[in-house]
Amino acid sequence: MPYHNYEQHLMGSAEIIPKGSFEVGSMQSFKLIYKAGKFGIDDQGGFMVGLRPHFDGSKLQQHDPKAEGYVTVESSKKIPIELKIEIRRSIRPLQKNLYIICKKFLKENDKIIIRIGDRRFGSPGVRLQTFCEKKFDFKILVDPFATQDFIPLPDGRHPEISIVPTIGKNWKLVAPSLRRPKEKFRILIKCEDKWGNPSNKVRMVFFLHSKEKIIGLPKKITFKKGQFSEIIHDLNIHKEGVYKIELKDVDNNILTISNPIIIKNSTFAHFWSDMHGQSRETIGTNTAEEYFNFAKNKSFLDICGHQGNDFQITDKFWKELNKITKTYNKNGEFISVPGYEWSGNTSVGGDHNVWYKNEGRPIFRSSRALLYQESKKGNDAHTSKELIKKLKKEDALVVAHVGGRYADIGYAHDANLEPSVEVHSAWGTFDWLIKDAFKLNYKVGIVAASDGHKGRPGASYPGDSLFGSYGGLTCHLLPFLDRDSLFEEFRARHHYATTGARIFLDVKGDFSNKTHLISPISKKKVSIDSCLMGDDILTASNELKLNVKVEGTSPLEKIELYDGLKLLKTIYAFERNEFSNRIRITCAGQYYRGRGRLVNWDCKASFETGKIIQYKCFNFWNPNRQPKKLNPNTLEWKTVTTGGNSGIDFWIAKDTFKNNLTIENNFKNININISSIDYKPRVYKFGGMDIRMHVQKLPKKLKQSSFEKEFNINLNKSNDHRFYIKVIQEDGHQAWSSPIYIKKV
Repeated sequence: MPYHNYEQHLMGSAEIIPKGSFEVGSMQSFKLIYKAGKFGIDDQGGFMVGLRPHFDGSKLQQHDPKAEGYVTVESSKKIPIELKIEIRRSIRPLQKNLYIICKKFLKENDKIIIRIGDRRFGSPGVRLQTFCEKKFDFKILVDPFATQDFIPLPDGRHPEISIVPTIGKNWKLVAPSLRRPKEKFRILIKCEDKWGNPSNKVRMVFFLHSKEKIIGLPKKITFKKGQFSEIIHDLNIHKEGVYKIELKDVDNNILTISNPIIIKNSTFAHFWSDMHGQSRETIGTNTAEEYFNFAKNKSFLDICGHQGNDFQITDKFWKELNKITKTYNKNGEFISVPGYEWSGNTSVGGDHNVWYKNEGRPIFRSSRALLYQESKKGNDAHTSKELIKKLKKEDALVVAHVGGRYADIGYAHDANLEPSVEVHSAWGTFDWLIKDAFKLNYKVGIVAASDGHKGRPGASYPGDSLFGSYGGLTCHLLPFLDRDSLFEEFRARHHYATTGARIFLDVKGDFSNKTHLISPISKKKVSIDSCLMGDDILTASNELKLNVKVEGTSPLEKIELYDGLKLLKTIYAFERNEFSNRIRITCAGQYYRGRGRLVNWDCKASFETGKIIQYKCFNFWNPNRQPKKLNPNTLEWKTVTTGGNSGIDFWIAKDTFKNNLTIENNFKNININISSIDYKPRVYKFGGMDIRMHVQKLPKKLKQSSFEKEFNINLNKSNDHRFYIKVIQEDGHQAWSSPIYIKKV
């Protein structure tokens, strides 16, 4: 159904009661009153109340008056009214909608009253979404002529509320990962509510402590009510080493510990980015300006991009976005990059992110599907082949993305434009995309981002929605924080990806014989004796000395070394010969590559006559969907996976080991003798695209968060080698280095 702008000011008005600010996830009850305009509403006409698709509050319903989300409707004239609650019937971004159909006509000023979360019959109300939104609007679109041609009320006439954070629970201390001695840096302190929103409702005094001296680090900080974050500037460290900062309360309890800070003489430092997300101008939340402000001041990113769907970006917004990125871009402090998501169908290449080094460049749209007011042809690129052709004249970067539409990198690819692929976002984890690249003999790096729609770039929690993953981050190895360095580094593939944790990862290669680096731009050969992740190498050496260093944000589980599609080695970060009473059950996988990839898991684990002493879950991002203990030996849980994993650790009584473990799930029940469970996972496959369950043993407590090792790897002249490292932490977070590409000559 199209939307028209015909006589918008004559389409009536609407108000919401109560108005004001409401906490995320709180139960509320609203009365929305629509007053008919000059035309009234004809018999079988009506109007629509539209919500955005990422609204993750109560599911609106009209069948159970005692359940949450109950909706009723009535007319001031007592005429019969039909209410329909539908998803995806309307044009995006309004995809959760209330349709009100009048069975008799309305006159001007007649009213329709909609109660959302109607409590008159026992409903607790409607639960609000889990993320903050300064202007949450109930979009009103009117069909006065019964033509199914809906006309929105003018801007400013749509009822709106403000959704704000609740009390803070989880403290975060964000620090840089790698800096040089005496190089100044900053740290950020914030307190997030249970849904991951920075809270301004915390007031307390806390203390900062480091075992090693950090110059400029204050001992005491006061967090005032109304304050979202505290940024401490001008810190530096003289001595090389690994540092962490503890945040403590007045009773000396540790509230949180920073990510590791590595101080090392190096040609580069580490800078973190989330270069992929959207704001309300397309399908996201809050404004583009608020989006970049959050990235800089609340998630403490170094680099940020905005990737609205091209078919929804108006010429006006494109100009505005370029103005915002230019304003926020400050060399040495924060880099903002103009760009968009080329959102072509998979059949013509699929989703690709595009970034420009400079503002004022054209947008080559995949289509103008939602740009009804901008029907002129313009510089459109309907296929990724056309996109690449047009971008060859631009100083631009392209990265393949897996979202609703997934990228088909076999359809089109240009190594100079497309240096990397995105293997993780809020949509899930997609190791298969780097494997696709290997099969096609592409030389690509590995990045991650959020593709967040909830206004939190760099700290993108999924909330209570179908997005089952925490948003990813990319770490860039830069000599200096500016756009020139970023674009040069990106093309050299000197970066690594994580699932959102600021894991430190260093991968270097050393050679004993004549070796050359091939420039990713000029293709010229440069003589070297060592290399970094992402490098393209020609060598006469028979052996590679691969040096890997990891500093985790939690204890490490294992490190995997790959050569392209082949897993060469798995190194466990613990001894596997000790007795342990800890069992880990992991759900993983996806149905297929497209929008319907999400796997819903409904599970129950029973330890026969045994006892569960304690349990702990990982990648359970929804606080309202946590495991439930049914009795001393049984636990049930629901979770989702979209290519990544989610799981639970059980610590069980010793006498339980002589019994069986029964795992019920929605695919197939599993029976295992507990004493036979080993550290090497037992894998149960359930079809789809690698839908599976792992059952394994882990040590009672994982202690090792640091890893450093040199691998001596023989090089084969007949093979093109593609060495990369994958890090898996105890808490479920992962990291991938960009591959080192080596050809022996």
